[in-house]
Amino acid sequence: MVNLFAYLDKMSVSLGIKAIYLHLLFKALAVIVGSYIVWLIIIRVLVSFEKKTQKSEFIQINSQIFTVVRKALLYGLVLVTGTYLIKLFNLLLLENIFHALMIMLLATPAKDCLLIVLAYFEKNIVDKTETKVDNIIFDLLNKFSGALIYAFAAILALDVLGVNVMPFIAGAGVAGIAIGFAAKDTLSNLIAGVLLIIDRPFEIGDRIEIWSAPAGSATWGDVIDIGLRATKIKTTDNIIIIIPNNEIMTRDIVNYTSISTKIRVRINVGVAYDADIEKAKDLIKDVAGQAAWISKEPPPKVVVRNFGESSVDLQLRVWIDNARKRMDTISYITDNIKAAFDKNGIEIPYPKRDVTIIERSIAEPEKPQKTPVDKTS
Repeated sequence: MVNLFAYLDKMSVSLGIKAIYLHLLFKALAVIVGSYIVWLIIIRVLVSFEKKTQKSEFIQINSQIFTVVRKALLYGLVLVTGTYLIKLFNLLLLENIFHALMIMLLATPAKDCLLIVLAYFEKNIVDKTETKVDNIIFDLLNKFSGALIYAFAAILALDVLGVNVMPFIAGAGVAGIAIGFAAKDTLSNLIAGVLLIIDRPFEIGDRIEIWSAPAGSATWGDVIDIGLRATKIKTTDNIIIIIPNNEIMTRDIVNYTSISTKIRVRINVGVAYDADIEKAKDLIKDVAGQAAWISKEPPPKVVVRNFGESSVDLQLRVWIDNARKRMDTISYITDNIKAAFDKNGIEIPYPKRDVTIIERSIAEPEKPQKTPVDKTS
């Protein structure tokens, strides 16, 4: 090394350059070459380690982890090399700028690494639990973790540059309040979406009543997606209705399949007053017993609900195993009861009115009589 510096001194004399500059240039080149050699060694080690860990479950799921590690080590090596070169040439004005730039660059592998860890935990936690709370938590983390890391890196970079970040933080707070007021409906839907997933009044696959269905279309459907802003419901007419979560949270929710898919269906039937009520009940029960999807236990039941103006109002109560066949049950029972009643002489009444017409002779009007006039002289 002494001989090398002596040789550099002779070169500086012959070239007319100060020896110190040659020394600095040599050190800079040595550092760059050394960093390159270190990088090659790191690459070899990473490739070897990657081959040995190919059977690891974590590595198989997250094959891009080596790309992230490689990028992080490269930025780290550049940071160390650049810092040394800046101090070597005494470029203090560039030191803070360089460090701020490196902080922003390191934010990218940090974000990628966090997303990999979140994906691993999500696969091992979310997929093994029935609750939807962890789904929403990981969904929020996946969407906003990158923005948080970059925001934190930007604050650190500004602080390294000597910029007072407190006014920016205060301004961001004020801007956040303003944005909150401007987007209150969106934020309200987001909060309602979180509450829906936590409270779970319904889950994906449940059949619920829909109050905002188009006129003349089906009024119930299956939940196919519960998002942060809105919930998607597919009606029995194959129409997708997207309802904001905030609107759902302010209404009554009728869930037909929350506890089980078994529900009771009520069907009203009217018979004439002079009909045999017990025979009508038996016919209705026979019709209900012919449907394969109607439960035998508890058995179908027929009760008298009311005495109407022109009919005795009966009600059939049956349990069905699949709530999605409610309308099929009503249609089947109604059609077959009509046929059974017609066959057995049971009248299904309808409003009747008796109209009586009274004829009267119109007498001729009497002629007015003249009153005699008393004439006196």
